[in-house]
Amino acid sequence: MSEAKQVEVKTASNGFYIGFNKIVAISSKVLMGIFIVLIAIFPSQANAFFQSAKGFVLFHFATWYMYIVLVFIGSCFGLALWPATGRQRLGKVVDKPEFSRLSWFSMLFGAGIGIGMLTFATGEPIYQFNNNPDIIKGLAESRSPEAVKSAYEWSFMHWGLTAWSCYALVGLALAFFAYTKDQPLTIRSALLPLFGNRLSGLLGHVIDIVAVFATILGISVTIGYGVSQFASGLHNISGASWMMEPDGKPALIATLLCLLVIVFASTLSALSGVGRGIKWLSNLNMGLSFFVILFLIVFGATAFAIKTFFAGIWDYILAFPRMSTEIWKDVGTDKSKALAQWQGDWTIFYWAWWIAFAPFVGLFFARISKGRTIREYILGTLIVPSVMCFVWFAAAGGTAIDMELRGIANGQIIDADISSQLFTTINLMLSPILAKLMSLIIVILLMTYLVTSADSAVLVITLIASGGVRSVNVKQHIVLWGLILGLAIAALLVAGGLDAINAAMIVAALPFSFVMGLMALSLIIGVVKNRA
Repeated sequence: MSEAKQVEVKTASNGFYIGFNKIVAISSKVLMGIFIVLIAIFPSQANAFFQSAKGFVLFHFATWYMYIVLVFIGSCFGLALWPATGRQRLGKVVDKPEFSRLSWFSMLFGAGIGIGMLTFATGEPIYQFNNNPDIIKGLAESRSPEAVKSAYEWSFMHWGLTAWSCYALVGLALAFFAYTKDQPLTIRSALLPLFGNRLSGLLGHVIDIVAVFATILGISVTIGYGVSQFASGLHNISGASWMMEPDGKPALIATLLCLLVIVFASTLSALSGVGRGIKWLSNLNMGLSFFVILFLIVFGATAFAIKTFFAGIWDYILAFPRMSTEIWKDVGTDKSKALAQWQGDWTIFYWAWWIAFAPFVGLFFARISKGRTIREYILGTLIVPSVMCFVWFAAAGGTAIDMELRGIANGQIIDADISSQLFTTINLMLSPILAKLMSLIIVILLMTYLVTSADSAVLVITLIASGGVRSVNVKQHIVLWGLILGLAIAALLVAGGLDAINAAMIVAALPFSFVMGLMALSLIIGVVKNRA
């Protein structure tokens, strides 16, 4: 394991790809183009392939997914809590943070799980309230007060420290090697202590291309759920019947039109850069988020939400070791099959999603975190966002569960599509006119989250392809990658809806999970060597 003085990423000196590494940039676009064309030509076959591949990954690599995320959590907390490493600065001693803490937190949260809060803060607790491992085992009755405890244990487990540790690890590794060790701000640089000069060649190109694929499919899941809820929100406001299917899911045409709007807006925002468009949108959606969450806390099930917030955190901490290590396999019984199916659909799906999302969010975290200490970075990217997620789940999900327990909803929220559950909750809380006004605010907030996530992803992809240095010819590539991202999501939606996107993401996350495992080892080696 020899450490090179510099990872060299060769970039073109002229032409359309000036400032970009042609192998990474062209190969990524060509492979994504083939991916999109094949799905468009053979949508049903593509969906069948993704579902089959997903089954293979879940059967053979569930244990790997479960344990590798524990490595990420341990690495992050270990480096933060050890005094000799926690006080190290991401950069030189004189470097100061570029953004205020408020702007920094808003960008961390908006790019990380902002969209998910609007979809899953109601959808996850209400689903787990209806069906979770304790219910499958017969330890609690579905939709009963006894099911609330385990519903929140799993909701907090899926959206808490584990999720943010995946992002934090990648971001920390990139920021450390870029700002402290003067390496290019790209994925390959985080493996410098392990592979040295070899990262300047084919090995480094492959790592960056894998990261681009993981980024596109990870953000595809996020935007896929987001545009579905965006369409549901517009339907809730307008009442346009063409926007919804008879089963309560958003119509494909409505979802695709919403996707078109988001891709166009996000491309414009990405062209303006992090310091203007993304920063402005992040501050806007943070402000709207606080408004929505305060509304839910004040006018929702306040006492129930407060109780579930504190009790949920305590139960989550106590149950964390068990939930992190218990793996269910289908051994031929109905119970084992149901448990394995649940774990694949929820826990393994989430771990794969966070891993696939990590190159995008991690690189973005690194881009905005220069000048902060490792301890400040870890606390900022793990503790604060996790608590914010818990607040959302307690307020939004708690209000929905309370309505079901008190017989106000009578199954309306549980039986609604996940894209409509928050709006169904709002409809039950307010008069029709006020519900439409609140739905409009949520739709605006959702749009800002979608645009922030999509434009951040496009900027991250161009950064990877340019070897960590923003190219002078980046505008054309931002437009191209915005188009590729939109077409990839659209093709997967046509092929099999969100199920196809989820399956493709779980498969694409697997190779990057191995990269992240090596990244954790590399980071520990680099930081420990630098402590003196």
